[in-house]
Amino acid sequence: MKKNILFILFLLFISFTSFAQEVNEPKPAYLKNPTLPVINILNKDSVLFTNEDIPKGNKVAIIYFSPDCSHCQYEAKEIVKNMDSFKNVFFVWINYHHSLKEINEFSVKYNLSKYSNVIVGKETSYKIAVFYQIEFTPFIAIYNSRGIFKKEFRTGAKPEELIEALK
Repeated sequence: MKKNILFILFLLFISFTSFAQEVNEPKPAYLKNPTLPVINILNKDSVLFTNEDIPKGNKVAIIYFSPDCSHCQYEAKEIVKNMDSFKNVFFVWINYHHSLKEINEFSVKYNLSKYSNVIVGKETSYKIAVFYQIEFTPFIAIYNSRGIFKKEFRTGAKPEELIEALK
């Protein structure tokens, strides 16, 4: 009887520990390949903007957003308020689900369109969202001036956090 109880306890122990194992998930694409992803977005004039259009030598902040997201609206206001701290940063604001009209209205409303170091556009495919495995907006990916991934903010960032990440 004692052996049966020990055997049952052993089986329970094994079953609990096997359920506690972590699933070995593969790394997301942006960590496997930490270089700036291929960007294809339509700008306000429906002209294709690509990586080649990003000024060389600038750090890059890719911001995946939604025009009707209050956190994205707040992020835009905060970045614009602190734009003096982002002179050597090129911001790429990307959306997929909304119309170009809604995206442009967001850009104008939050004064993003005033800055030469900001592009706001509509993704022509869903590749960027998949590349970063985006679950929430705003999502921010930071790249250094050589186009190498530095940091991500999966639910937005305070200006101080962006400034620190962009050093």
